[in-house]
Amino acid sequence: MKRWIPFMKSDPTVAVIRLQGVIAGGTRGTLNDQALGAVIEKAFTRGKPVAVALEINSPGGSPVQSSLIGSRIRRLAEEKEIPVIAFVEDVAASGGYWLAAAADEIYADPSSVVGSIGVISASFGAHELLIRQGVERRVYTAGKSKSMLDPFSPEKPEDVARLKGLLQDIHTNFIDHVQTRRAGKLNTDAELFTGEVWLAKRAQELGLIDGIGHIKPMLKERFGDKVRTRRYGVRRPFLSRFGAQMMDDAIGSIEERAAYAQFGL
Repeated sequence: MKRWIPFMKSDPTVAVIRLQGVIAGGTRGTLNDQALGAVIEKAFTRGKPVAVALEINSPGGSPVQSSLIGSRIRRLAEEKEIPVIAFVEDVAASGGYWLAAAADEIYADPSSVVGSIGVISASFGAHELLIRQGVERRVYTAGKSKSMLDPFSPEKPEDVARLKGLLQDIHTNFIDHVQTRRAGKLNTDAELFTGEVWLAKRAQELGLIDGIGHIKPMLKERFGDKVRTRRYGVRRPFLSRFGAQMMDDAIGSIEERAAYAQFGL
């Protein structure tokens, strides 16, 4: 009631944004800027939060969507002058760490997996299988690079070199983001950008996170015992779980399970 009484100070409120799952555009991605845009905007603008907390549990995904989400968080944090604190649960790896680095401070559970500051591209080659089955591959293009890395054709060294160049450029963008956001905190004597992951204690020693801690006790310690939280996250319509969407969901679940599995989760 007291929040409606004039001149009466209300309890501090922290907006909590849930960021869980694989980062990808389209219907298979749990986290993407299109789905999260309105959620993030509301978290920063509804009421007057004293801070925004990010609950992160993500093995990564699209570098573009990671950048779009992270940039939106930074823009609103600076416009509203609201501090952002990230709390890592099972994992904040690759794009998940990109999101964590958008915060002003990062905390994690002792067993949280953090890092994987690298870029990967995975595919397959099936041209020999087609040959054995007597299948002839026919591809016609306008532009010599249009069929680059076609999985049904033999791999070309020039295509591999071109792909590695693209991956290196994305990796540079990732490194720049981490170095900018964690400026003055990183252990410059360590190799941080090899794609390796660490548990929280070692990640803290490397400067990738600020400490060990969980969201509720840390918010109480910082903002007092009366601090309140207001939660925000993506909610999918119930009816979207039916029809053709069920197949996308099933495939997405398999892909997400595989993404977490590489970190032993």
